Amino acid sequence: MNLDVRHLRLVAAVVDTGSVTAAAKVLHLSQPALSHQLRDVEERLGTELFHRQGRRMVLTDAGRRVLDAARKVVSELESVEADVARLANASGGVLRLATECYTAYHWLPGVLRRFSSRHPEVEVRIALEATRRPVEALLAGSLDLGIVSEPARHRRLAHAPLFEDELVAVVAPSHPLAGRSVLHAADFAREHVLLYSIPLTQSTLVQQVLVPAGVTPARVSHVELTEALIELTKAGLGVAVLARWAVAPELARGTLVAIRVTRRGLRRHWHAVWPRAVRPAPHVTSFVELLARAGPPGR
Repeated sequence: MNLDVRHLRLVAAVVDTGSVTAAAKVLHLSQPALSHQLRDVEERLGTELFHRQGRRMVLTDAGRRVLDAARKVVSELESVEADVARLANASGGVLRLATECYTAYHWLPGVLRRFSSRHPEVEVRIALEATRRPVEALLAGSLDLGIVSEPARHRRLAHAPLFEDELVAVVAPSHPLAGRSVLHAADFAREHVLLYSIPLTQSTLVQQVLVPAGVTPARVSHVELTEALIELTKAGLGVAVLARWAVAPELARGTLVAIRVTRRGLRRHWHAVWPRAVRPAPHVTSFVELLARAGPPGR
């Protein structure tokens, strides 16, 4: 392109002020520098933009066309700059949020209440459609903050640790494993395992316990609804692996029994993830701070 924004500003300034000397002052340039820029753009375009009549600068037909473009383009650019500055400094906005697990939404209301009292001007939108793949949604620009059980190692994403929780095997009180205090990888070999994660690569049990031991359960079923997973387990149809806090009410009522997975326990480390920026939006960092302060669910 032969025309730059500076050329458009130059033409508009000469017309508005009526002379090269006055235009140079407006644009904070020396008169020779402005004259040089004007000759440069005319040479690029291959035509004069002004007729020089003494000290007067009279637009040619080509000059009028450039001026028309200058009015529109410069005005639009100024509007864009003002909008960007307003958005950058505004405390309001929208926070699009998702976790990698539907169960995790159960403990968000308390954090949301505290966040709303601190930032009443920010609308929080729960992006349920991004639950299965929050990292991909962040990279695609359709999400502002993700809550995941593994830090996202990507140069375009920033992350901060939040808390850790424990995954336990849960069974019905009548299940043969109900009397065990600890389960090891081999104990799952003959069981029907009910998993929430799809695909298996997202399952903490599979990746941290079963794969290293070379164990494959007799049967694996995927159940994406936590409530359904709990009901199937209560009916004695299999062994589920869930966060202890997610089944706390059932454990208290005695309708399910929790068993530690391996002697060290099966733990997840939750992180907040958001698009990396030189200056993250204040309401994003504020929400992350509240999440970290809240600690693990059920604390």
